[in-house]
Amino acid sequence: MVRKHNEENERIKRRYLLFLREAKRSDPATVDKVAEAILRFESGTGFRPFKRFHIEQAVKFKAQLAAAKNERTGAPLSKATIDGTLRAVKAFVLWLAGQPGYRSRIAYADAEYFNLNAKDVRIAHAQRDMPFPSMEQCRHAFSLMPEATPLERRDRALFAFLMLTGARDGAIASLRLRHIDLFQGCVYQDARDVKTKFAKTFTTWFFPVDAVYLQCFHDWVEYLRTDQLFGAADALFPKPLMGLKDGGFACLGLSRDTYGNAGRIRAVIKDAFTSAGLPPFGPHSFRKTLGILANEHCRTPEAFKAWSMNLGHENIATTLSAYCPVSTTRQGELIRGMA
Repeated sequence: MVRKHNEENERIKRRYLLFLREAKRSDPATVDKVAEAILRFESGTGFRPFKRFHIEQAVKFKAQLAAAKNERTGAPLSKATIDGTLRAVKAFVLWLAGQPGYRSRIAYADAEYFNLNAKDVRIAHAQRDMPFPSMEQCRHAFSLMPEATPLERRDRALFAFLMLTGARDGAIASLRLRHIDLFQGCVYQDARDVKTKFAKTFTTWFFPVDAVYLQCFHDWVEYLRTDQLFGAADALFPKPLMGLKDGGFACLGLSRDTYGNAGRIRAVIKDAFTSAGLPPFGPHSFRKTLGILANEHCRTPEAFKAWSMNLGHENIATTLSAYCPVSTTRQGELIRGMA
């Protein structure tokens, strides 16, 4: 029978994961990934006790990861995945080296054997261009979205909202009507009940995009408030209300609840583009589209700072590096144009 766990290892792992959650304040998703990486390492050693750790186990683990395949695609693991897994296990071994009962068995230097070689590290951390839609592609996809049913109207308003705000899909899924101010033209992303990145609270003012997006979103909010009698605590982009109809399970209208995750939001946006014969761009790609748009509207450092804050960035360099790419050809054009 194949061994699936080691009781002594489980106890020390529990302590480490508690340390990550409570002392290092890591979010649950990060803790889960660390637990998965450690379990993968354990599996490679046959679940030997951590107290019997040897540097040969680290070397063997790197070889196992290099030969491993992605369970879903069958392709080799990416360098980024391998690097992330090794980093997680390395941090765990470093922590173990300072724990009672392990200090005499594990040296801090032992953890260094989990490092990838310099070449693979550069590959793992290389920045790659993320495809994103142009303003024209967005307008085309949006114009073809149906709006015959309440759910179709919701999906169209969702697309418009992304163009207006560039908000992250996780935040959008948790938004409620109280976070929207149509008079001021903004959305208050309150981290107390909106799932923002790093739990940051900030205000996003509607970006200066095509007026058709603002009109669509405005009509949607008024529809929820006036026709559906939604209140401030109800979802901005609600789930469907499911129930029995004509002897079958069907959509009866709009629920007042938010989605638990951003899966449906990603599907709506990808479907909108593919239905228009375009690549399956995701919600996050809108942030790059809006980042490029900053070049047309921002004429001063102060204006660009405001644009960056609108995307939820505290540092303007984040916006420049992530969402304002400059190709080598464009670099040459800009420099020659300065002469």
